[in-house]
Amino acid sequence: MLSRPIDRRRLLVAASGLALTKSAFAEAPHEAEDDLQVRIENKSAPELCAEKDNIELDFVSPRVRAMRVQAIHPSYIGMIGSDRWAPDWTSCDLSHDPKFAADARRLTFWETPEFWLVGYTFPSFWRPNDVPIRVGDRVEKGFHLVQLWMLYRERAEEILVFYPPDGYWRARPLPFEDMRWTAYGSSFLIGPVETQERPIVALQSVIFDPQTRSFTLSFKRGGEARLRIASIDQDRIVLDVSYSDAMPDNLPFASLRSMYTTQSMSDAALVAWRAKRGNGWQESPVIGFRGAPATEIWVGRHMPSRHNLSAPDMVFGRFRAAATTASGK
Repeated sequence: MLSRPIDRRRLLVAASGLALTKSAFAEAPHEAEDDLQVRIENKSAPELCAEKDNIELDFVSPRVRAMRVQAIHPSYIGMIGSDRWAPDWTSCDLSHDPKFAADARRLTFWETPEFWLVGYTFPSFWRPNDVPIRVGDRVEKGFHLVQLWMLYRERAEEILVFYPPDGYWRARPLPFEDMRWTAYGSSFLIGPVETQERPIVALQSVIFDPQTRSFTLSFKRGGEARLRIASIDQDRIVLDVSYSDAMPDNLPFASLRSMYTTQSMSDAALVAWRAKRGNGWQESPVIGFRGAPATEIWVGRHMPSRHNLSAPDMVFGRFRAAATTASGK
């Protein structure tokens, strides 16, 4: 008699403590009474270079102490036959960008059979790389990029990445159905967003807790935030964020950064949002979006793009005055 094959997916769930079922992270069918309305400010500008982040949506509220960020496969993901992710440097001039030299290296901070955290230092970057990263008793600094990887279907999947020098994050779900890979697209910032040549969050330090799969961010302007992976599957990744205090000087507590030249060459082309006790969603092209008060906002694409075709849409919501648990309670 043949033995029953091992369900690797169940082993990963047990080992990681991450919920991999839709019911674990499905959004509430109606607006919760304690959802806060925040101000969305659009500072986007037209741009010809497809590799420059010209989309900037800032989130502002002195009351917010928690929110949820989701990266969700685009609506057309099931129709992709051949993916596109190669950069397009047409109309780009990066010759004036600042460059800080460094010695290239790679380091694994922590690993288990199911998850691992890896840091990279590039030969150069546009900002100095002096943010310390702590995992347990180990403290390292000098990294431009830190990746969180997950073993899924016997393959390594990069699910989350952040850039310590400027505070940028990117997230993506597990590959859809039988796809072997999907692209990153829009980035987001967590913490007091300020402009130093471009929008950044100045980090004092980052601590990763392997037990909770969470990152604690200390900011140079004061205060902390905690970003935790609440769940992940082949549809979306859900990140719960909590803040220790209001942002100084009424700075944005988060920002979405992306690129748009045309609808067919974009990582984000449309915005949809809903207001407190609103009767429905409102929609706008991202460049023409005038900003709005919102309890939830979606930024993404309905039309397939020649740039990062499989990159996820982004959803920001569940803005609360107090931190929420993974179940939303």
